[in-house]
Amino acid sequence: MNFELTPTQQTLQARTRAFIAEHVIPLENDPRLGPHGPEESLRQHLVGLAREAGLLTPHASKELGGLGLSHVDKAIVFEEAGYSRLGPTALNIHAPDEGNIHLMEVVANAAQKARWLVPQVQGLTRSCFAMTEPAPGAGADPSMLKTLAVRDGNDYVITGEKWFITGAYGATYVIIMAAMEDGTATMFLSDMSAPGIELVRHMDSMDTCFTGGHAVMRFNQLRVTADQVLGEVGKGFKYAQIRLAPARLTHCMRWLGQARRANDVATAYAATRQAFGQTLGQHEGVGFMLADNEIDMQTARLHIWHTAWLLDQGQTCNFESSRAKVVCSEAEWRVVDRCAQILGGQGVTGETEVMRIFMDMRSFRVYDGPSEVHRWSMARKLLKAAAPQVAK
Repeated sequence: MNFELTPTQQTLQARTRAFIAEHVIPLENDPRLGPHGPEESLRQHLVGLAREAGLLTPHASKELGGLGLSHVDKAIVFEEAGYSRLGPTALNIHAPDEGNIHLMEVVANAAQKARWLVPQVQGLTRSCFAMTEPAPGAGADPSMLKTLAVRDGNDYVITGEKWFITGAYGATYVIIMAAMEDGTATMFLSDMSAPGIELVRHMDSMDTCFTGGHAVMRFNQLRVTADQVLGEVGKGFKYAQIRLAPARLTHCMRWLGQARRANDVATAYAATRQAFGQTLGQHEGVGFMLADNEIDMQTARLHIWHTAWLLDQGQTCNFESSRAKVVCSEAEWRVVDRCAQILGGQGVTGETEVMRIFMDMRSFRVYDGPSEVHRWSMARKLLKAAAPQVAK
């Protein structure tokens, strides 16, 4: 594959980079950015700026008003947007909305798209994705799903509890993963204002970059009609993979931008701060960390681009997306950790963005599948592929 950017990609990269620098970074200390992410008024302001710049919801199809980006194009734009922790919110490519938009475009019917997806692509609404549950329910193992949907005439009645539901507060609609009586799983759509949906509480977390924060929510005999089934009954796990494989990769793209931002801050500091008769960067201990940062960022970028290219070729890429998720989450985390070390006191205070990036990024190694689960999944596939060879 060719890693050179086309003229169109270069222009898109430059436009996004300029937009983030000129319009988004100046808002990073806005008081409307609180412990549970940007408040709705700040989100609307950011979305308005992106709309004016022609960069809103760029991953959506052109038919819906997006730019119809390929996966490789997204790798370019999402990294640039991620340079500010408010960038993904501004472009309407933040989690979970970015993944939900992709899922809805692929699976939802025309009526569902008109009702829920079109306003979301326009930046008017937000969504959430309710799958993770408290023990003994589904977490990294989705087969443990306990939220139950029971058929009642032409309706379904949903009962269960979810947590770590990003963006639930302030969301307009929710995609619910529920188990059926036959043991299969189905996705349902519901307005968040529907009777039977209870937002129990916000969950305090290290990260503060996700709009709406993270919530515990309950479904108390939530009644949905048959036309609120997303796709087909019993195919929930299949649709989860449609959503999760690209969504893992887009996380890698956005966090690479944050890692690059932290590295830029640390490099500038190491080039000017004097200690023991020379700049910090001239000390091998610091210089080697900067070199390792460059190695880790390029390693992450190559995994992102390669997997994005495969997705653009129509390949499923579950194995490759797991590999990219592990490589990128750990490499990008190492970059930010080194940057905090290089900055010393400034790295563990709010004097720079690095401390905030550090706190936001730590959870990346956990959500959308912990590194250990992805390694286990990859190992199973590797051993399965090796079994026929061993038999010979």
